[in-house]
Amino acid sequence: MKVAFIGLGIMGMPMATNVAKKYQLIGYDIVKKETPFPFASSYEECVDFADVIISMVPNNEAATSLYHALLPYLRKGQICIDMSTISSATNVALAKELEAKGVEMLDCPVVKSQPAAIAGELGIYVGGKEEVYEQVKEILLCMGKNIIYIGGHGTGLQMKILHNALVGEIQNGVNEIFGMASALGIDLNKVVTAFSYGGANSFYMSGKAPNIISNNYPTAFSVANMNKDVHFAREIADEIGIEVPALRRVVEVYEQAMEDGLAREDFSATYKVVNKK
Repeated sequence: MKVAFIGLGIMGMPMATNVAKKYQLIGYDIVKKETPFPFASSYEECVDFADVIISMVPNNEAATSLYHALLPYLRKGQICIDMSTISSATNVALAKELEAKGVEMLDCPVVKSQPAAIAGELGIYVGGKEEVYEQVKEILLCMGKNIIYIGGHGTGLQMKILHNALVGEIQNGVNEIFGMASALGIDLNKVVTAFSYGGANSFYMSGKAPNIISNNYPTAFSVANMNKDVHFAREIADEIGIEVPALRRVVEVYEQAMEDGLAREDFSATYKVVNKK
């Protein structure tokens, strides 16, 4: 199979690089970049070259714009794998448009951050037809070591949104409790050690504690991206009629973080919102 990878950002570039180790691949981004594989001149060249088109773009608008631009060139039998984190409704609508041309689509959002993308150790959630997933499974294994098929179109994205909503809630709990400990005058390094002895231990406690303690928030996953995802989660909750008070509080925190200009900082920077003096 020949692969075209569209969207060579922080995550897309290492993902494409790993696929290129085993498959013929060309890449494309709206910004010209130096790549270890051929860089395409246009969307049309990507579609003409590839059996499988992979995309990794920032949001609903970018995904919709991309696939509407690809649509005139796509041909029957091609497979599109969108690995962006967008709304499941947007993905389902795009999948229907592509299927009308005989093109299959999978939603395959990823979890973990850039170091895992570089190592080819992402988690990948798959939505779409299972038989189509089986056709491209080996390509996905170039990018991730933990892959799970969830169900029909949009379900991979639903799982990703649920995952990130829980991460947001966990981080918010860490922020609140670290703030309380700090107000009590307890050394946060001792908090990390003490919590590691019990059930309060978690990656989002130990892994993000250095950010909070140093008041430095290098971006592994941005406030802007988490803000997008927790809003998607709230929309899902509203659609299915479930009340989620902790999630709603998290949405408020991220809205305030965006207003405070923290969009590009790591999502653990929400500590500054939760613990304003």
